[in-house]
Amino acid sequence: MNFHEVRFPANLSFGSIGGPERRTDIVTLVNGFEERNSPWAHARRRYDAGVGMRSLDDIETLIAFFEARQGQVYGFRWKDWSDFKSSRASVEPRYDDQLIAVGDGVETAFPLVKTYRSGTVSYARPISKPVLGTVRIGLDQDEMKEAVDYEVDVTTGLVRFEAPPPVGVQISAGYEFDVPVRFDTDRIQTSVASFRAGDVPNVPVVEVRV
Repeated sequence: MNFHEVRFPANLSFGSIGGPERRTDIVTLVNGFEERNSPWAHARRRYDAGVGMRSLDDIETLIAFFEARQGQVYGFRWKDWSDFKSSRASVEPRYDDQLIAVGDGVETAFPLVKTYRSGTVSYARPISKPVLGTVRIGLDQDEMKEAVDYEVDVTTGLVRFEAPPPVGVQISAGYEFDVPVRFDTDRIQTSVASFRAGDVPNVPVVEVRV
């Protein structure tokens, strides 16, 4: 896969704008009612990295990162400062933040997910790029030990246990995570004069499926 396991400088993504995007097909019927359908099971996030540029040194860092990724060729990690934890933004992740699965006594590998709830409706988002050293796992409210009870693949978000969790045991997780993205352009345009005047380059970034 054309993906580099490197994070876009977090100090440059801070202050960027962006968020989830969904695709909805809408057909208006002759009686005025609508039929709405989405071909996407999961949202796709878009950001503008240019907003985080604050100095000419930042521009130099951006260009170096862009060249190393060969424009749109290679994906990379992105820290979404508005949504990068399994927990609420104001607290640190705990091992019981998210229910990711229920043991069946056979399966040993489980993907990380983050569930978003509004009223009685929920959406489970796959988490494929957890941050190294932040993943905590629990079984029925007991925290497990990494490298003893389980291993985490930070390139896929897969948690693998040494032994299958017993039937009915709730498997929970807490973590920080990045978004897999790529540049959505093959061109970066900068101007020293306009930048000093308060203008910043437009640097579109889009989430990729991995």
